[in-house]
Amino acid sequence: MPKVAVLDMAGKEVSSMELSDAIFGIKPNESVMHQMVVNYLANQRQGTQSTLTRTEVRGGGRKPWKQKGTGHARQGSTRAPQWTHGGIALGPKPRDYSYSLNKKVKRLAMKSALSTKVLDNNMMIIEKIELEDFKTKAIIDMLTACNAGKKALIVMPAVDQKVIKSAANIPGVKTALVNTLNVYDILHYDTFIVAKDAIAKLEEVYA
Repeated sequence: MPKVAVLDMAGKEVSSMELSDAIFGIKPNESVMHQMVVNYLANQRQGTQSTLTRTEVRGGGRKPWKQKGTGHARQGSTRAPQWTHGGIALGPKPRDYSYSLNKKVKRLAMKSALSTKVLDNNMMIIEKIELEDFKTKAIIDMLTACNAGKKALIVMPAVDQKVIKSAANIPGVKTALVNTLNVYDILHYDTFIVAKDAIAKLEEVYA
């Protein structure tokens, strides 16, 4: 079983915690994690891009010149794709880029991402993340004391507006809950900071 030190918000080690092998100790599957990241990014796309075809561009109703006898190639409209200010041929139209993956793939990807953080020693467990007031400096002090990287993901067991809003002003820092956690965020952020109570929830969900 992987063993990780439990720190307080001042960065001092208060205890250690054994993590579940089935979730934090598996051999990471890079292929599945890649599939999950591509899926996440595809699902984030709005797909609202839209170009005008020759039928949608304003004007061009009149034939520019007669069909025969001018020496020019025949033309039916000044809004055909080969004309300046003409429509776009085969351009993008609004579409839905989202697709879904199997549950087993999602679970394996999440376990692989969590195990990767443990293997790389980029996971920190904090005894309790709580603030008396809305204070960005308190979160900065915690990250500095714990030697967190420039990009840090803070995972909490429940919604705590003081922590969420205090961390929101810090570039490269994001807060998440156990039920909103995703593979992309785990891999994207350098340091994975988890509240001790959130570990139990993670092990319960992915056991």
